Amino acid sequence: MQIKADFINPFLEAATIVFRDVLGQDLIRGKIGIKDSPTPSHEIAIIIGVVGSFSGEVVYSLNLDAAHKIAKKLVPGLSDADVQNEYKDILGEIANMTTGNAMNIFTSSGQSVEITTPNIQESKSTSVRFNKKPTISINLYSKFGRVEVNVAIA
Repeated sequence: MQIKADFINPFLEAATIVFRDVLGQDLIRGKIGIKDSPTPSHEIAIIIGVVGSFSGEVVYSLNLDAAHKIAKKLVPGLSDADVQNEYKDILGEIANMTTGNAMNIFTSSGQSVEITTPNIQESKSTSVRFNKKPTISINLYSKFGRVEVNVAIA
């Protein structure tokens, strides 16, 4: 496996910064595993493409309950029906902030990387297929629930 910590840590650090600064929650790192693709374990997938010094994809994954809790935290006045309609847009903003932070971390370390706009998918309503490629999977935990980070970058 050719995935290096230099490629993984900026995404973990970026997520940690956003959860701490925007959501007021610490992320605690859990188990690290190896998978044969970045296919998410949860219903919601935030897919980010990476090109430049290295290429591949990063897939943040969380369950619907965690997505709704995050939406309620950011927009406390939303009704349950509004949360159901708006959670993808809210997660998209969180993903954009995370991606921006990751870009800053890569740039400050001298890495030349381009990251695509995050794509939010609900696995029940779409059939996204992921190519088989070595993937590091890291679990992050907060009061909202578990966030799985799958990094498939060479």
